Formats: sequence, C-alpha cells, structure tokens
Amino acid sequence: MTGFSLTSSAFANDGPIPRRHTCDGEDRSPALSWSPPPSGTRSLALIVDDPDAPGGRFVHWLAWGIDPDAGGLAEGEAAPVEGRNDFRTVGYRGPCPPRGHGRHRYRFRLHAVAEDLRVPPGAGSDELERALAGRILAVAELVGLYQR
Repeated sequence: MTGFSLTSSAFANDGPIPRRHTCDGEDRSPALSWSPPPSGTRSLALIVDDPDAPGGRFVHWLAWGIDPDAGGLAEGEAAPVEGRNDFRTVGYRGPCPPRGHGRHRYRFRLHAVAEDLRVPPGAGSDELERALAGRILAVAELVGLYQR
C-alpha cells in the first residue's frame, strides 16, 4: 500500500470529535483532507461507521464518486453521491451513541477505487461494499471518539 492518509482539521486521529459534528450539536460533517491516492485511482468512496454501537456496526455516512484530486471535503460539504445511513436518511449523520454507553469509535475510511462505481444514490452499505469488492487500491483511515 501507499502513504495514502486521511486527516481532519476538526480532530486528531484517536482524538475526540467536537460536539458540533454530532447529534448533540449542529450534526455537520467535519472537514476532511487526504493525501494523493495511489496511481490508478479513478474515484474515492467514504464509509463512516461506529463499530461500538450496541447492536453492532452502525453506519453514519456513505459517499462515493469523490474526485481523488479534490484533496478534501469542506465542513458540511455533501459528496457527489451519498447513500442511506443507518438512521435511514441520505448523507452525513454524526456520532450519537446511547447516553451512558461509554466512548465510541467512529471510523472514517476513505477507499481509493480503481474505477468509477456504478452505485445509485441512496444505496445502502451492503450495495456499496459489494461494488467496492476487488476494486480497492488503498484505504486511508481516521478514527474519532465521542461519548454522551
């Protein structure tokens, strides 16, 4: 793999996610920046999930069709194509763990993809992940923490 990386000006890797990016605040997506993806990358796909949710993995944001040369997404910026999260809405929904459940990890995983994905807007995580299978060149990950 390459030195492909994902960062945010809102929080450090393994650091706390500010309230403004959660259901307790403005619920706006944090600004994200990435380093150049590997050669051959045609598009990027983003999956944000909470692996610590009581019922198992909970998806907060699905996005794809992202231009690898863009270098980032601004705070609150929608991706070119977005999918249905586990809140059953399309787009970003921030951390919102059950009160008193302790600290949860939120994984922002950016996939460098060797081709343009043919996934319709509003698709769920299963459909996006099937489309990604065998097409991923690299994955950059950023983890944020939040508890209520």
